[in-house]
Amino acid sequence: MEPGILDFERPIEQLENRVAELSRFSSTENIDLSDEINRLKERVIALKTNIFTNLTPWQKAQVARYSRRPLLSDYLPRLFTNFIELQGDRLFGDDLAIAAGLAKLDGETVAIIGHRKGKDTKSNLAVNFGMPHPEGYRKACRIMKLAEKFHLPLLTFIDTPGAYPGLGAEERGQAEAIAVNLAVLSSLRVPVIVVILGEGGSGGALAIGVGDRLLMLSNAIYSVASPEACAAILWKDRAKVEDAARALALTAQDMLRLKIIDEIIEEPLGGAHRDYDLITGRVKGSILKHLEELKKIDVEQLVQQRYERFRKIGEFEEVS
Repeated sequence: MEPGILDFERPIEQLENRVAELSRFSSTENIDLSDEINRLKERVIALKTNIFTNLTPWQKAQVARYSRRPLLSDYLPRLFTNFIELQGDRLFGDDLAIAAGLAKLDGETVAIIGHRKGKDTKSNLAVNFGMPHPEGYRKACRIMKLAEKFHLPLLTFIDTPGAYPGLGAEERGQAEAIAVNLAVLSSLRVPVIVVILGEGGSGGALAIGVGDRLLMLSNAIYSVASPEACAAILWKDRAKVEDAARALALTAQDMLRLKIIDEIIEEPLGGAHRDYDLITGRVKGSILKHLEELKKIDVEQLVQQRYERFRKIGEFEEVS
């Protein structure tokens, strides 16, 4: 079995392996097994449909973190042309956990900011497992201001467990860097579209997550804390992660119901890792649709609407 396969995907993998074996046998022995192969393929589709339409919140969290899931580095060359990466925060250094720069989207120049994860242990260490330091958020802030200066739409891509909580990051002003980004994004005078690709963890995600449109892949998660952290805090027991995931209401479907996001981008059957090009096409189509709508809105109205949308989140009523 393939290493890293998700437990609930193993029945699917076993059937797919059987299909592959029969196909090879049919080819090498020149025996027609097409009927049996087609029946097995239909069973694979039925099994995938049953499993992936009934995922629990914790299982969705596992899919969002899956090692084979497409990352920002997979989306960039498929979505954009002429990507020019801009580095450094002009204060301390460059943080590889944040990728930022300018690119062409269907011929239009846009500014891009996104969390960068690695494909394996070595590349993840290089980007700190997608957990930015303050200089990463200050670099992002620099790109936000460039987008405003040159009247470029800003696209941000979220995929992080959270901002790095280490001593050095705190000493260099992690909380302040995140707070500044929230303030800058809140009043940025260009269209801002946010896409949650995988994990959206806490302030580390929110620091590039204030936008006019929030889009979210169907198996992505967005939460104030990870299920593991929530379980440890509330129950003092990390074994309670499934309960924590349910309590956090972290799925895309929860986010749409709570009116935190604007659209769910449906992943291919079995998850985004099943077809990189298909999910990229859907992400691109959604971005272009919302960008066209936003460009028709007067900038003053755009900023006011953005302010109001976030003010409405978490509204409460006092009951006497």
